[in-house]
Amino acid sequence: MQGFGPTAVTGNIGFALDPSQWLWSLVGMTKTTPDFAFELAAMAKGARAVAGVDEVGRGPLAGPVCAAAVILDPDNIPDGLNDSKKVGAKMRDALFDQLMACADVSIAEATVAEIDTHNILRASHIAMVRAINGLSALADFILIDGNMIPRGLTTPSQTIVKGDMRSLSIAAASIVAKVWRDRLMVDLAQQHPGYGWDTNAGYPTPVHKKALLKLGVTAHHRRSFKPVHNILYQDKNLSD
Repeated sequence: MQGFGPTAVTGNIGFALDPSQWLWSLVGMTKTTPDFAFELAAMAKGARAVAGVDEVGRGPLAGPVCAAAVILDPDNIPDGLNDSKKVGAKMRDALFDQLMACADVSIAEATVAEIDTHNILRASHIAMVRAINGLSALADFILIDGNMIPRGLTTPSQTIVKGDMRSLSIAAASIVAKVWRDRLMVDLAQQHPGYGWDTNAGYPTPVHKKALLKLGVTAHHRRSFKPVHNILYQDKNLSD
């Protein structure tokens, strides 16, 4: 077979033509929206309740890490599900309400103390397992965002890298978890003004880091995270 000829590009899809055989080959295709293919594949093998699981809140300096597990009704899937980072805030809120009404949804957290005791990855997995166990229906197959199956999860599972962009169930879980955690951080911002948690959700923005230096560390800050740890260590040295 001779080398491929000129490439025709349409959007994110490129087709390279082999002039010797007049065949089209798909190259560089990038999937931009999730679908129900992973769920249907599991159902074809006998699964009856397929749950998508995702977490949010690994990066913040404050607040818990939250996870959601969602079992979608194949006949009633809300339009617009996607990776929560690709959906606007108003749309996320609307999808959250729809999912709570039409899907089996469970939300769980791992506390700041658990994050500091274990580590953020282990705490994220603890929250995921709690969310799965909290579903009303017993899921018999789990689709997990990422590349690791949480310790202690015995249900048959499949990890999917960038799963929130590829699986509708994981996308739904990502939206539920984000909306839940964002609302939680808004509530905490009212109790601890000055850190900007209502807008930064506890992430290390300049406003948040400046407030840490000025106002100090709260009970909701993750002491094992370096910016918080450094402030506590500095304060300890100053008091010695």
